[in-house]
Parts: sequence; C-alpha cells; structure tokens
Amino acid sequence: MTEITPRTDWTRDEIGALFDLPFNDLMFEAQSIHRANFPRNEVQLSTLLSIKTGGCPEDCGYCSQSTEAESGLKATKLMDVQAVLQAAAQAKDHGSGRFCMGAAWRNPKERDMPKLIEMVKGVRQMGMETCMTLGMLSSDQAKQLADAGLDYYNHNIDTSPENYANVITTRTFEDRIETLENVRSAGINVCCGGIVGMGETRSDRIGFLHALATMPHPESVPINALVPVAGTVLGDMLKDTPLAKIDEVEFVRTVAVARIVMPQSMVRLSAGRESMSEACQALCFMAGANSIFTGDKLLTAANAGDDKDSALLSKLGMTPMMAQPHGHLEAAE
Repeated sequence: MTEITPRTDWTRDEIGALFDLPFNDLMFEAQSIHRANFPRNEVQLSTLLSIKTGGCPEDCGYCSQSTEAESGLKATKLMDVQAVLQAAAQAKDHGSGRFCMGAAWRNPKERDMPKLIEMVKGVRQMGMETCMTLGMLSSDQAKQLADAGLDYYNHNIDTSPENYANVITTRTFEDRIETLENVRSAGINVCCGGIVGMGETRSDRIGFLHALATMPHPESVPINALVPVAGTVLGDMLKDTPLAKIDEVEFVRTVAVARIVMPQSMVRLSAGRESMSEACQALCFMAGANSIFTGDKLLTAANAGDDKDSALLSKLGMTPMMAQPHGHLEAAE
C-alpha cells in the first residue's frame, strides 16, 4: 500500500534506504505516490525573470551574480513595474501559469517594497501565480508581500546543513530557516529546494532532502543541477572534472526520493535542464517532477526554451497545469 500522508519524522537512514532501492522499484514507488496526489500527466509551466541582476554581496559559490564572482556580469537596478508586467503577460501568452521574480539582494530595502508590492498585485491581476525570491526577509516584509497577494516565496537551503558552509559563508543555514519561518508565518506558500552537482556526496543529498522533509513541507521544491559558470568559485573548481555534472541516474533518484518524502509538494526541475537529455527529463517526470521553468533564461543562466519544452511535452503526452493563484496558507497567529 503506497503511503501518501505527509510525514515530518523521516530519518536519514530511511531516506538513504530509498536512494539504495533498485532503480525500477524506486521509480514505481515515486510514480505511485505522484499519481495518488497529482494529475498524472500535467506539468506546471513557470517563468523566472531577474528583476534586479548582479551586485549581490553574498558569496554563494555557484552564483554569477555575487560580487565575489569574476563572471563579467554587470549589476543592474530594480526593473520598472511596467516592464515586469509586460514580461509576465508575455510569459502567460506562452503558457506559463506561475511568474517568478528574482532579485540579487542579500535582503530587500524598505525603499524597494512599494515597487515589489505593485509587481505582485499586477501579476496576480493577470490570473497567474506569483513567486518572488529576494534574499532574506524580515517578518514585516513577509507580511507586506502577503498582504499584496504573493502566492509563493522562494528561499532555498541549497544543500545539507553539513555542506552549507562549503558553499556559502556570508549567511548561515539558520538564517535561511529564519526567513522560511517568517514567510510561512505570514501565510505565504514556501518554495524551497537546492542544488545538486556541486561536488557533494550522496550523504549530502540525503541530508539536503532530510532537512526539507523534516520541516513543514515546502509547497514547492525546486531541484537544481549546478550550471558551472566560469568565474564562480564552484564553476572554476569543478571545471573539467568528473564532478562538473551530476550523473543523470543519480539526479533522477534525487527527484524520486524528493517525491516520496514530500508527497504533496510540487517538485520542480529547475536550473541545469538545458544540458539534460530528453530521456533524463522524461525519467524525472516519471519520478514525480511536475513543474518546470520554461523560457530561454533562468535569471542569468540559459534554459531549454518554450519551443523545446512544448515539443518535449507533446512527445510525452503531457499538458500544462492550470494556474491556481489563490492557494494561500493560513497565517500564523
């Protein structure tokens, strides 16, 4: 009998045992859980726009937008509201049901909040789900965004607690958790995942999923494959090494385990998809992934593109999931 009730008491040993299952058994379990919780052949199409690029003071080793990176990326100011809304309308025309807005900040300043609020309201009026990723949020900032109607806030934990300091030193794992708590308390759905293929071990991937599965489950879980960018710490460190690209079967296993331990979360294939084979992506859908970023770019990284995605979904007999922009949580008292 497939267990579909969400649990937050997973142990690392249990998650490790899932990774160790024969591949076909793991896929059968993941697909069974997926079908029990979601439409079987639907995938949510999301578009991600960088509304403020570069100049971030954080030292995330994977990110070309960090001031520590020598990627040649020039910093920009926060986009005008109208330009963002035009991009959202175009994304909707191309089939996206969720519009995500990302700013390269450690945290937004109060002077930025009025523009951000107008962006959220404008995108919501189009009937799309809204998501933002702006760095760390105070409880008051989270409440302002919730009042504006923000559906989701993305703030990734990136990797296991033990591996975290190898990737980022300018904020702690606990800082990440505090922002997630502020977002959840404000009644905004949580989007939280991380990156694999950063040279981590399977033990780290187990620890990463364990951290997600033992908190209140994020409503959306993006699984990124590292895009090694020249000039970033990890991009330069992993260049021309076997660690520069995670094994596709191991990536699919990670997606499948995420589906099993977080049965009611949206699991999204995020960065790195442009370098994945169609077969790998198809296996990820079979493993329970049901959301992708579409369009030609994710923040500053290349992405598969609308036309390729449409052709792939058609080949697989999959259809876009309808937007559901009113699924807010109950705000904590």
